[in-house]
Amino acid sequence: MQEIFLPTERGTVLNGVLFDAENADTVVIAITGIHGNFYSNPFYYNIGDTLNAGGIDFIYAQTNDAFSEIETYNVKSVEKEICGSWNERFSYTDEDIAAYLKFAAEKYKHIILAGHSLGANKVIHYLSSHHDKNLPEHFMLLSPANITYKTKGVTAQEREIIQKYVRYGKGDKVLPFYFMGWVICTANTAADWLSETLNNVHVGDGDFSQAEKISHTGALVIGTYDNFTCGNPSEFLKNINNHIPTAQENKLIFIEKTGHTYQQKEQEIADIVLKLVKDWK
Repeated sequence: MQEIFLPTERGTVLNGVLFDAENADTVVIAITGIHGNFYSNPFYYNIGDTLNAGGIDFIYAQTNDAFSEIETYNVKSVEKEICGSWNERFSYTDEDIAAYLKFAAEKYKHIILAGHSLGANKVIHYLSSHHDKNLPEHFMLLSPANITYKTKGVTAQEREIIQKYVRYGKGDKVLPFYFMGWVICTANTAADWLSETLNNVHVGDGDFSQAEKISHTGALVIGTYDNFTCGNPSEFLKNINNHIPTAQENKLIFIEKTGHTYQQKEQEIADIVLKLVKDWK
């Protein structure tokens, strides 16, 4: 297991972790969601160790919001940067993912692109406009984030404050309240959450235009106790897949009696990921 540091097109360096099996020709890249770090999502360790035991590499791929704040640097400005969930911009989604894919393309024959929670929404966003069938070969959407559910508690007054900050050029200013009740962030970041940029999966009807442009095949996974799906995780996942053109070829997997981060089922999700990869090889 080793840290990797990958520069994006804008110069910001993302840091991930490579679980390195000997002479592996296959890798699973897992794009993290908001605060989706090792501490809050320990299942990443199980996935990495299990894949390595099967001769497959694993990249725990942090984007800008795996932590509230994390120190990095910019290779273009040669200056230190502080990024995190407090100042993430969703417009950087594709170049963040591209940084990990570029690294993998130089090292592996087979590449699987996975994403957990908001990371799954990011994978959908990326695949909607990138159709190279080798980069990646397949996708895994692990517990996609129902953003409408997450932001439903943002009050009309709070939305107005966010809009005013952005409108009057104060988008980089930190909001005077916890966004969604728990996130300290700038007005620009909050505005991204309230936009349609990554709000690409829904309960029932909604804008599925990104999912409808996916040409890759893959798997969708969710826990049957996932409480971010308005009460019906299975139907939520089926609804997403029904909007993907490759729906008939995709695999839907429901992990019984666990929630959004697979509590008490960390090894089960790891075994599922390993089986999926072996089935695709």
